[in-house]
Amino acid sequence: MKRVYFFTIICTALLIFSCAGIKDIGLTQTIDRKIESEGIKSAEQLTAFFVSNNPSANKKEVFKLAKYYVKEAAYEGINSDVAFVQMCLETGFLRFGNLVTADMHNYCGLGAIDATRTGERFATMELGVRAHIQHLHAYGSTRQLKGDLIDRRYKYVQPRGKAKDIYGLAGTWAADLEYGKKLEKLISVLETF
Repeated sequence: MKRVYFFTIICTALLIFSCAGIKDIGLTQTIDRKIESEGIKSAEQLTAFFVSNNPSANKKEVFKLAKYYVKEAAYEGINSDVAFVQMCLETGFLRFGNLVTADMHNYCGLGAIDATRTGERFATMELGVRAHIQHLHAYGSTRQLKGDLIDRRYKYVQPRGKAKDIYGLAGTWAADLEYGKKLEKLISVLETF
């Protein structure tokens, strides 16, 4: 009886320690911090990350938004994980609260400068995501866009490709010199989903 009990304890301990070590053996994928790269998270994973930060959000709408980010980013060769996390940072996980409002479908603060220039408006969620991806493309790439340009502020990004990764967005996309670190923090959390 003692042998069976001892064997059960040993097997249970091995199971617990092997499961606890899964992240340590490389099954957690590292998200690339480069803008012009491939995202690795699915729309489901992006949604789970989002909802963990804003549990009161409409999960169906967030999932729809996440699918647009994955699709639009893949089409233009932009990292969907970086773009989605940037949307979360810029909108306060769709809580908004500054110049940009939800009905604007402006997920990255395009053109939001002050009370007289509150930012760009897009007719649909999909177009708002596309404009965001295009603007990130201007910062992270020197390639030509594949799709028709809808980001009216694209031309103002000079030189093109000046921010190859999230850290290059600090002081360029945003005046905040800690901007890259804020994105890094969110990406590190997303990696666990």
